[in-house]
Amino acid sequence: MTDTTLNAPMWQDIMVSSGDSRGHRGKPDWTDIAFFVILVAGAGYALSAYGNYMNYYEKVILGGAALGFSWLAWLWRPLRTLMIASGLTALFAIWLYSNGGPLDQGDITRASHVFLLKYLLSSQSAILWMCMLFALATICYWVGFASKTAAWMGTFLTWGAVYAGVTGLLVRWREGHLLGPDIGHIPVSNLYEVFVLFCLITSLFYLYYERRYVTRALGGFVLLVVTSAVVFLLWYSFTRDAFQIQPLVPALKSWWMKLHVPANFIGYGTFSLAAMVGFAYLIKEHGETRSTAKLAPLFLLGAVLCAEPFVFGSREFSPLWMLYFGIGAIIVGAILAFRGPISRKLPALEVLDDIMYKAIAVGFAFFTLATILGALWAADAWGTYWQWDPKETWALIVWLNYAAWLHMRLMKGLRGPAAAYWALGGLLVTSFAFLGVNMFLSGLHSYGEL
Repeated sequence: MTDTTLNAPMWQDIMVSSGDSRGHRGKPDWTDIAFFVILVAGAGYALSAYGNYMNYYEKVILGGAALGFSWLAWLWRPLRTLMIASGLTALFAIWLYSNGGPLDQGDITRASHVFLLKYLLSSQSAILWMCMLFALATICYWVGFASKTAAWMGTFLTWGAVYAGVTGLLVRWREGHLLGPDIGHIPVSNLYEVFVLFCLITSLFYLYYERRYVTRALGGFVLLVVTSAVVFLLWYSFTRDAFQIQPLVPALKSWWMKLHVPANFIGYGTFSLAAMVGFAYLIKEHGETRSTAKLAPLFLLGAVLCAEPFVFGSREFSPLWMLYFGIGAIIVGAILAFRGPISRKLPALEVLDDIMYKAIAVGFAFFTLATILGALWAADAWGTYWQWDPKETWALIVWLNYAAWLHMRLMKGLRGPAAAYWALGGLLVTSFAFLGVNMFLSGLHSYGEL
């Protein structure tokens, strides 16, 4: 990989010549078949050992997940490596909890005195490692504008953070069951867990586009929003004890959650990625301009985005969030000040526009699916598909925003700075739907409140 600017035909030629031509994958080789067999065997074991605890729909979801992950790992083989590494590490952690005995037994208190669990492999430890690695990766990506070695380290650390986060969620799933048969659940049920999920999904989509478009220059931009989520996650975790595993509220005891929440956060993650690519597009567009007037709207929008966690984090003007806002504004100002050398390292505008469009298109598809699944879940839980609950209303606003963006692009040829500003501004809408509703409004989704 290089950090040079590439036009579209050039990066496509590089992918083909390197055997990495996405969309033109040949027939599955023996490693793809072996991975498929492993997943199917794992699903079969789960059904035989725990099938009595699953309803029909959960069994279908399990089988569909095995097939779906096999297909995704065939399309993008690094995902296969991640799944194997995280799965084996999680199994090792579960074995440590069982003290070398049967894996379906264990003692949650071992997390406090077994060295590897206490400092590395318990869910809280692994997620803390994830947070640290994401922060270091962000720094490396920005240093990478001056050093290719640092940029490579950014990629390595991002993969390490994703590995730690996936492992942490898998282990957390098991820890819930160790706490009690009525406590264990898939770890996507509260703000703490979905913040982790958001970081992982956003980073994985970035890593995919990094490899596909042969550039690491976008890592610093995308990891900024991930690191912001990490800061909020750490604050939320330690001020509210949010890392504690709690029983599900009745409304969440449903197989619908296993489908609705991941689909929803694929949308949130890709919309956030598109916003940061839009920011990079505007830096590229204004890289050589000397007019501060043209940069004022971009700085203002960036400052508002920096202020969002400050607003959502506390109803009071706490020193922590005042400091966060100040540092965020300084970072945005520094990026604008050094826009010239940064813009020369970024990919061509056509490539940035293509990434932005594809990310929003993928996010819109999954967000649409999540909205439909949410309506079906609501009908199952509350007897009606739609009640204009604040969370539902803002989900509709997010959907309409990106539907309009895609309509304007496909029907009216929306391109350039207007599309980038819209994508970046869309992060405001998405963030409020994700966090603001939980803080300022109440309703049927109040179980996710701050």
